[in-house]
Amino acid sequence: MNGMERLRTPLTWLYAPGDRPEVVGKALASGADVVIVDLEDAVAPHRKAYALDATADLLADAHPVPVHVRVHSPLDIPTLAPLPGLCGLRVPKVTHATDIHRIAGLAPGLSLYPLLENALAVEHAYAIASAHPDVRGIALGEADLRADLGVRDDSGLDWPRSRVVVAARAAALPPPAQSVHPDIGDLDALAAGCARGRAMGFLGRAAIHPRQLPVIERAYLPTPQEVDAALEVVAAAATGRGALALPDGRFVDAAVVEGAHRVLALASRAA
Repeated sequence: MNGMERLRTPLTWLYAPGDRPEVVGKALASGADVVIVDLEDAVAPHRKAYALDATADLLADAHPVPVHVRVHSPLDIPTLAPLPGLCGLRVPKVTHATDIHRIAGLAPGLSLYPLLENALAVEHAYAIASAHPDVRGIALGEADLRADLGVRDDSGLDWPRSRVVVAARAAALPPPAQSVHPDIGDLDALAAGCARGRAMGFLGRAAIHPRQLPVIERAYLPTPQEVDAALEVVAAAATGRGALALPDGRFVDAAVVEGAHRVLALASRAA
C-alpha cells in the first residue's frame, strides 16, 4: 500500500475537486480522516487533464492524511499508481468482479474501493466485494443509483443500502461508509441521515464540505451509555466463564464481545 494509512477507524471521507488544488489543500487541513481527490463528477470535461496533472503533483509527496483518488477513467491509473502520496483508488461505476481484476492489474497492491452506482452493481455486490485481496471497502454511489432505479423517496434506497452492508460483512470488509448528503446547509438532515445509516450498519460517511465533518463524527461515535454497556460486556467476558447473561438480561457471547470491543475502539477516538 502506498502512503501512510491512519491506524484509527475512519469516520469522515471528504471529497475535494482535483482541478482546485487550493480546495484540496484546505481539505487536507480540515480534520477529515481521509481526503478523496475527485477526478470524476466534480471536474468539468475540459478540466480533466489539468485535474489529473494537479493531482499527480500533489501525490508526489506523502501526506499526514490518507489521500484517495476517485478516478475518471482507468487511463488515469498508470499516472497515479506509482506516486508515494496515493493511499487508495475510488473506482466509480463498477458492475462486475472482472472490472476489479482489470483495475488491480493496473495498480497492484493499491487499496481499491469500488463504488456501486446502478442496479447491476448492487446485484453483484458480494462478487465485487470479494473479487480481489486489494479491495478494502465498497460503497454506494447514491446519486447515480437513484437515477438508475427511478427512486423518488429516500426509503427506496433502503434495500440497496442493506445489500451493500451485508456484502461488505460477508466479504470480511469494514462496514461501508454512507454516501454524501448533498445539502451542505441542512446539518439537521445530515445528522438524522447519519443516525439512520448507523442503525442500518454503516460506519462513517463521505462529505462534500468541511462543515459536515463534525456532524458525521458525532453521529458515529458511541454515546456514553454505549461505552458503559461495552465496558460491562468486556469485563464480564474477562471472567472466562463462557456465555453468560448480564444483570439487565443481555446475553454475552463471542459476537457480543467483539461488538463491544469495536465500540470501545471507536470511543478511543474522542480521548
